[in-house]
Amino acid sequence: MDFYEKIRTLPTTPGVYLYKNAEGTVIYVGKARNLRSRVRSYLLAASQANAKTGTLMREAVDVDYITVANEMEALALENNLIKQKKPRFNILLRDDKTYPYVKLTLQDRYPKVFVTRRLRKDGGAYYGPYFPGNLAYRVVELIHRSFLIPSCKVDLSRYHPRACLQYYIHRCQGPCVEGFTTPEAYAGSVKDAQLFLEGRSAELERSLHGRMAEAAANEQFELAARYRDLISTVHQLEEKQRIATADSDDADVFGYHFEAECVAVNLFHIRAGKIVDRREFFWEELPDFLEAPTAEADLPEGLDPIQPEAIAGDVLEPAEQAPGFHPGHFFSALLKQLYIEQPYVPRSILVPVDFEDREALCTLLAAKSGHRVELAAPQRGDKRSLIDLAGQNAKQSYTQRFRVLEPSRKATQEALADALMLPELPTRIECFDISHIQGAETVASMVVWEDGDMKKGAYRKFKVNTVTGVDDFASMREVVFRRYKRVKEEGGTMPSLILIDGGLGQLHSAFASLEELGFTSQPLASIAKREEVIYVHGSEDEPVVLDRRSPVLLLVQRIRDESHRFAIGYHRKRREMRDRDSELLSIPGVGAGTRQRLLTHFGSLREVQKATVESLASVVNRKTAEAIWAYFHPAERGKAPANGGAGDAAPGLVTTIAKAP
Repeated sequence: MDFYEKIRTLPTTPGVYLYKNAEGTVIYVGKARNLRSRVRSYLLAASQANAKTGTLMREAVDVDYITVANEMEALALENNLIKQKKPRFNILLRDDKTYPYVKLTLQDRYPKVFVTRRLRKDGGAYYGPYFPGNLAYRVVELIHRSFLIPSCKVDLSRYHPRACLQYYIHRCQGPCVEGFTTPEAYAGSVKDAQLFLEGRSAELERSLHGRMAEAAANEQFELAARYRDLISTVHQLEEKQRIATADSDDADVFGYHFEAECVAVNLFHIRAGKIVDRREFFWEELPDFLEAPTAEADLPEGLDPIQPEAIAGDVLEPAEQAPGFHPGHFFSALLKQLYIEQPYVPRSILVPVDFEDREALCTLLAAKSGHRVELAAPQRGDKRSLIDLAGQNAKQSYTQRFRVLEPSRKATQEALADALMLPELPTRIECFDISHIQGAETVASMVVWEDGDMKKGAYRKFKVNTVTGVDDFASMREVVFRRYKRVKEEGGTMPSLILIDGGLGQLHSAFASLEELGFTSQPLASIAKREEVIYVHGSEDEPVVLDRRSPVLLLVQRIRDESHRFAIGYHRKRREMRDRDSELLSIPGVGAGTRQRLLTHFGSLREVQKATVESLASVVNRKTAEAIWAYFHPAERGKAPANGGAGDAAPGLVTTIAKAP
């Protein structure tokens, strides 16, 4: 069905719509009370005048939709699809900070207690979130010390021959060894911990008082003293523990600052009437994520959208230009992603601007949280003063983030040492990169950064000798081994950091060479091209993810890019030398121009040798193709295959070139 005809046949019920591009990728997700009206509004001239909407509609070639029962279901589904599909025209929550929870593994025979930032449906009990984050660790330590519930990694589903040190220093009941405790006694400790975590301190104190009196009556004075100390601890820490529960004074307050296509948001967490934590969010180049200004309304059926040819062209019907930033839509998208899937929602959420689906979102959050939620945009009074305060802090955050001056060399070195956990400030970094085309003419480069500048006199280039075909890992292993074997033989000094252009495979290959040479403690890291994350050897499970404006990331990228440039330059030189002496020139009918066409098409001389007559004939005439095939297959002259054979490529298919310069 035609795209525009499909839009005209959309239902008028609530739902979610998904715009797709020519590759079938979802590029925008939206929700609507009336699907047909909302989607048709994107075709109006007033909407097309908006830069984001115009670009969206030029790329969109199809639209899918999912109908739901009401607008609240549409809100929840829209949020799930945005997080799942990550469409580039939606506002995406890029902040990776989550507050910690305390987890009791109630599904285990002997439950443990942990700090976690991920909530799963695994039978465990989760308590939190905790503000500030380090409070969760203090609470777990208290439970570990006072209730003797472990947080170790020992398998408690079976018994072990001996207990660990924690049992002998009276920090654990020893459930790992048979006879040290009983399931009943352990379950009692877990119940006490649950009462403490749930904030039922009065009930816990009554229970502890009863057990203390019973122990004293039985002349178990040490046990009674332990209960006495536990009562004192619970009483003292009752006020300090700020678990997010049903406090009537709990609120989240938002403020923002927008400037130069960038936005900074500050979120204040207020618990029991006090600001306990502040959270920052940043977005850059927001024009890619702006919403169409057209409000959702029931458009008359007779209202014609602009025609497809108008959408595809550069000239649109006259319309008033929409402002660049729409804070209402921005906060609507932000609040959905922040709160819809969270187990705890404060009773009051204050935002600086009103937005279209505020009431529907408020109703949805109240239904999910089980209590009344106030989602308001106050214009005056104390609540507005809080929003203004958050806005002032957002402006300061914007200044620090986007207007920060370039740091000094020493500051960058300190930040790099801190980010990559280096033992000392880096003074010399050596970076390696591999370059080839389909495994042909594989070369490598090493560039050197020293004391703030690239030291070109120390650059080195390598021709890979022992590797055949495409094997970046083996090539990296050979080059690193050759480089540092020579350093070792000459008594040279190892660099502060060895940087590898690549992912985990290249990183481990480089370490294998260093390990063989005995440099097992040498700092080693790699930077992956697409994700721009840094892997530090020894901590691969926790890659270093830096802000794209971070001076540390910019320095690492600068060194990596220089290494890549130097490798490509050497690779080009090797190809030129190969091409000048090309074996193809000795074949009758093949001149410099024909040779160049063949190498461009097939990528290397090796691929030309493997090609069939039909593949060659797609580049040169039939007679020359047969002459080339016969030259490389002297034992099979007179029986040239028309199709098939090793290395056959369909006529006109250009060979994919890896790491092409």
